[in-house]
Amino acid sequence: MRALVVTVSTRAAGGVYDDVSGPILVEGLQGLGFDVDGPTVVPDGPEIESVLLGAVHDGYDVVLTTGGTGLTPHDVTPEFTASVLTREAPGIAEAIRAAGAAKGVPTAVLSRGRAGLAGDTLIVNLPGSRGGAKDGMEVLSGILVHAVEQVRGGDHPRPGSS
Repeated sequence: MRALVVTVSTRAAGGVYDDVSGPILVEGLQGLGFDVDGPTVVPDGPEIESVLLGAVHDGYDVVLTTGGTGLTPHDVTPEFTASVLTREAPGIAEAIRAAGAAKGVPTAVLSRGRAGLAGDTLIVNLPGSRGGAKDGMEVLSGILVHAVEQVRGGDHPRPGSS
């Protein structure tokens, strides 16, 4: 299984500060057994779409983005993700927001992150904060491998089957 981590931050891309959330996602994906590339750091804007389309073309199973999901005028990751998705998986993004809120972070519900498929690539937007990346990875750790198996045509596990 191959994954790409994309950090969306104009300031991190410009060297104003270090990417703190991308490495969290890389470590989490590696712990699930993924071969991981990135984090690739891009500024807020059209380059997001280019990177996502490239990842789909290159056959990644999963792309996790971090950053650009909030309410500021520059937070456009969900819009560029939507332009690439062929099928949405809204429950994933909803679960990530709910997990953050359940941990006592009421602003977690302000994330506009999306999730879905672009061809055979699962793309999930996560918040750009360290805590948002950790909380999101906790949710994803229980579903990503199964999601990839499903995209590849696998069946749902059945109780009592081996």
